[in-house]
This record gives sequence, structure tokens and C-alpha cells, in this order.
Amino acid sequence: MDRKITLGELAKMIRGNPVGDPRLCITGIAPVESAGAGDIVFAENPKILQMATRSHAGAVIAKHGESLQGKPGIFVENPRFAFAKVLGIFAPDVSHPPEGVHEESSVAESAVIGKGARIGPNVIIQAHVVLGEGIVLYPGVYVGEHTKIGDGTVIYPNAVIRERVSIGKHVVIHGGAVIGSDGFGFVAHDGVHHKVPQIGTVIIEDDVEIGANSCIDRATMGATVIGRGTKIDNLVQIGHNVRIGKHCIVVAQTGIGGSSEIGEGSVLAGQAGVSDHVRIGPASIVAGCTLVSTNLPPGAFVSGRPARPHKEQLKMEAAYRKLPDVVEKVRELEKRLSEIEDKA
Repeated sequence: MDRKITLGELAKMIRGNPVGDPRLCITGIAPVESAGAGDIVFAENPKILQMATRSHAGAVIAKHGESLQGKPGIFVENPRFAFAKVLGIFAPDVSHPPEGVHEESSVAESAVIGKGARIGPNVIIQAHVVLGEGIVLYPGVYVGEHTKIGDGTVIYPNAVIRERVSIGKHVVIHGGAVIGSDGFGFVAHDGVHHKVPQIGTVIIEDDVEIGANSCIDRATMGATVIGRGTKIDNLVQIGHNVRIGKHCIVVAQTGIGGSSEIGEGSVLAGQAGVSDHVRIGPASIVAGCTLVSTNLPPGAFVSGRPARPHKEQLKMEAAYRKLPDVVEKVRELEKRLSEIEDKA
């Protein structure tokens, strides 16, 4: 849907201070390189700000105290956060399933569905499920027995929520995710791998987002827990009995081994690996492709395989790049030494 908002109105929406004509009409948001006269752009650093003030954009979102070189705009404390809010204002409308239960879905008689629920076609809701108010289930979602899902949660197509799982309020689960599949537990006996029954559950707290095709395994006993406000990217594997604290970020293709604990406010970058039974302290950062096999203290910043303090890892990488030259020098020294020995 096309939107037209004045600069003044937009400034009020994002709690910023308008600069220039508040009646200026803003019709969209765009990258600096392609912005037109009706677009607003955001500048989070001096380089982008310089590009933005010279661009064809109609207005610029910038940090308080910056110079817009005569360009209309909005001053804010945090341009990136304001940018996110403006994106939401201009975002296209998303079509949810209509309110009610689609006739092609299967809902057990004992299931409880809250007011305003929107359940699309080919959804399966098993016995004793409890769904909160305003929940949205897109086509093909499966919800297992005795599962509880809180108010306002949105689950996209073909996600699987297994039995006895608890999901909080305003959770977003993207397509193909599997919550509550069996933890990977086997015991060897007489040369055969025997399955260890996984009788625990998964608890997803409020305001969590889980990316497409991510998997969160149920606990062997007890619960796998994802803390409030945590955001999980696509293609993430979280093992049984893992506990992730509040407001963590877990980026794509990360794997977390069973019974590990991730402290509140931590960030695991893309393709990070965490071994089982590892504790990562609160507010830690694990760089991309890092392997964490030992416990980390609070506030750690690590990289490498195995994980080391990031500054130490950078020094090692710098030294590693010099190895070809070192090897060549060693060969020259060996050759000279050999020549000296031959003359002796």
C-alpha cells in the first residue's frame, strides 16, 4: 500500500526532531544509492552521511549534531533504530489467514483456541493444545498434543511444534522450523546404537524469533530453554537441554551442543560451533566460524578454532600469513649451513 507521510509526522512517529520543511511529503525509504525525491535515507556514520547529503533523497535520518548540508531530515539519538521503525511504517501489508479456523484444518475437540485466532488451511492441532488470543498459524503448521502457545504468536508455513512444548507470547517462528524434535541421544551396547528416550520439553519464552528451518531439540529430561527476547537466525541447530539466556543473538548455521548454557545478552555469529556441556558467560561475543570447546567468562570476545581471545587470534593469523616467508628463509639458512659443512 502506498503511504504518504509528512516529514513532521514521521519525526513524531520516531521521536525525532525535524529539520527543514515539516510539510515535505515522504513516500518511502530507500538505500542512499537509489533514493529519489520522495524517499528518506538513514546515515549511521560520516561516510554514509556525506553520500546521503549529496544524494537525490528527499530527507535524511541522522544523529543529533550532524550537519545535513541544507538537506531536510530528522535528528535522532540512534539512526539505525529509527531506520528500523521507519521501515515498519512503510512496510507492505502482510496478508494473514482470515480470523477463525479454515475448514481444511484439523483441530482436536479437546484443543482450546483463544479469541481472534487465525488458522489457515491444512493446519493440524492435536489433543489438549491451548492456543492464546490473536495467534496466527499459517498453512501446514503442525501442533502436537499438550502444547501451549501464547497470545499474539505467529507461526509461518510448515513449521512443526511437537508435543508438550511451551511457547510464550508474541513469538515468531518462521517456515520449516522444528521445535521439540528428539534430542540426539544414543548409547552403544554390543556394537549397536540404542536410542535414549527424550522425555523432556522445550520452553520458548516471550518475544523470541526463530528463523526458517532451525531446529530446537527437546530435553532428555527437564527442558531446553530459549530466553525472553532472544533472536535465532535460519538453519540453527540447538541441542537437547541447552539453555539460552535472555536477549541473545544466534546467527545462521550455528550449532549448539547438548546441555550447553549461553549467558544473557551473548552473540553467536554465523557458523559458530559450541561443544556440549560448555558454559558461555553473559554478554559474550563468539565470532563467525569459531569453535567453543571450553567455558568462557562473562564478556568474552573469542574467535578461531579452538576459540581464543579475539586479539590473540588476530596476532596468530598475522603470524600465520608470514609462514611462507619464514619457510623460505629457513630453507636458505639450511642451504648455507650445508655449504659451510661441505667446505669444513
